Amino acid sequence: MSAQGWPASLADERVGVRPLRLRDAASWSEMRVRNEDWLAPWEGRQPGQASTPWGERHSPGSFAAMLRVLRHEAKAGRCLPFAVTYDGELAGQVTVSNVVRGAFQSASVGYWVDAQLAGRGVVPTALALVVDHCFTDVGLHRIEANVRPENAPSRRVLEKLGFRHEGLHPRFLYIDGEWRDHLSFAVTVEDVPEGLLRRWRADQIA
Repeated sequence: MSAQGWPASLADERVGVRPLRLRDAASWSEMRVRNEDWLAPWEGRQPGQASTPWGERHSPGSFAAMLRVLRHEAKAGRCLPFAVTYDGELAGQVTVSNVVRGAFQSASVGYWVDAQLAGRGVVPTALALVVDHCFTDVGLHRIEANVRPENAPSRRVLEKLGFRHEGLHPRFLYIDGEWRDHLSFAVTVEDVPEGLLRRWRADQIA
């Protein structure tokens, strides 16, 4: 039995999102290893966990283990693990996690893209596709994103899409040996009755 709104494949021109696949392992590993300097400063890990070399943590075998967990969480309705594609090729990820139902109907979102594609609108488009899907087929009310103040590219993505800055979470995630502050951004379904992707496209034209 599938969870509400999952699996799903969505696209807008050259950008698409779809479920991660086992055959993505080699491309995912190559991209993650090549982008270590671009991605590593923002990656959290469990306190006390032994430090593992980046290449080992992002091997094809590590991808397979990660995918098993993500598929289990997706089947349970707690996660939507999307691959981001550009011209049909793997380009990054958008992962909706911590899906909470009941009176909350909320989730968190995280994202990354190959540095070679940064600045081309790939992540804003992919994230807008995913948020619109969450507000319609998945039935969520609120999507939250948390980023380090120093992560200017990630902050720009959220600002472009009109996510609302809601505050600062001191010592929010354990990253690079320390508990790091994060800025909290969010959007609710009432904020974008026309759809987030449509609003962003209109803002680009205006």
